[in-house]
Amino acid sequence: MPLLFSRTSLGPLSLQNRLVMAPMTRSRATGNVPNDLMAQYYGQRATAGLIVTEGTSPSPNGLGYARIPGIFSGPQVAGWKPVTAAVHGKGGMIFLQLMHCGRIGHPLNLPPGGRLLGPSAIAAAGEMYTDAEGLKPHPVPEAMTEADIHTAIGEFTQAAKNAVEAGFDGVELHGANGYLLEQFLRPNSNQRTDRYGGPVENRERFVLEVVDAVIAAIGKEKTGIRLSPFGVFNDMPAYEGMAADYTWLAEQLDARGLAYIHLVDHSAMGAPPVPDSMKAIFRSAFKGTLILSGGYDAATAEQDLAAGRGDLIAVGKPFLANPDLVARWKTGGAVNGPDMGTFYTPGPKGYTDYPVLA
Repeated sequence: MPLLFSRTSLGPLSLQNRLVMAPMTRSRATGNVPNDLMAQYYGQRATAGLIVTEGTSPSPNGLGYARIPGIFSGPQVAGWKPVTAAVHGKGGMIFLQLMHCGRIGHPLNLPPGGRLLGPSAIAAAGEMYTDAEGLKPHPVPEAMTEADIHTAIGEFTQAAKNAVEAGFDGVELHGANGYLLEQFLRPNSNQRTDRYGGPVENRERFVLEVVDAVIAAIGKEKTGIRLSPFGVFNDMPAYEGMAADYTWLAEQLDARGLAYIHLVDHSAMGAPPVPDSMKAIFRSAFKGTLILSGGYDAATAEQDLAAGRGDLIAVGKPFLANPDLVARWKTGGAVNGPDMGTFYTPGPKGYTDYPVLA
């Protein structure tokens, strides 16, 4: 049997294969509360070895996009429970991705009292879609005070506890794609002069404090993180010294023994590729499970697993368009193409209505 379809373990969890459904924002959570349509969507895809949910905010301040879910209120926790039940009912495992958007957002997408926050008062290039007024330029965020930072760490911690209460097998901290955790890592968005800015150990302090707090709350075996070294999404340009910074981070994460690092390479979508040397550094510096993501098909996934470059392979759009992707890849069946026009639209079209094999 190909490695891709063989059983494996993730800490104490037994996975039915090595294929991971990558986190994908789908904007179906009306009012920022998970719903039955989302339970159907994730349940349809539960033959994946592991599902990582769409980015889910730990805080009202983190709801940067329209109709993304949260995990900070009672109704949100209740709304997630049918999702985890649907996945577990089919033998799948599911982690909740905690995504605080930070400066990538707009006040029109935030609830009353929500604040657009970032490491520094520096706006991201580009625009944000709002249901109320369409595309709007990214505003200048409020620079977080140390009190704001400690509040945010507490929000991540409580969100992780809420996720476990909702039935999730663990959480993935979104330290990639230009959101709040990565905003602290990168020198273009973090120009602080206090102990959270400047040299690498200061810029990475917030991320590691969040990791430590979440591990203390729910356990290292339930804690993973997603990183995008060399990623440029959401105004995260490359900079001199990036490889050394991420090498140091990999070593720090290894020392904490968390469940996995999910390394994303967006070159299939036009971003600069993550150098093979960087992937090799994570492979050697981090002894836990390494998930590789970015433009895989069944053949390339099998190649990288067989070569030992990673332990699990995550795919996004193929799972979006093929609820039964595992069966299709296993049998060499034809696959559905994704309908990009319905990626972020409300309702079931392009969400739960993709055909499955007879």
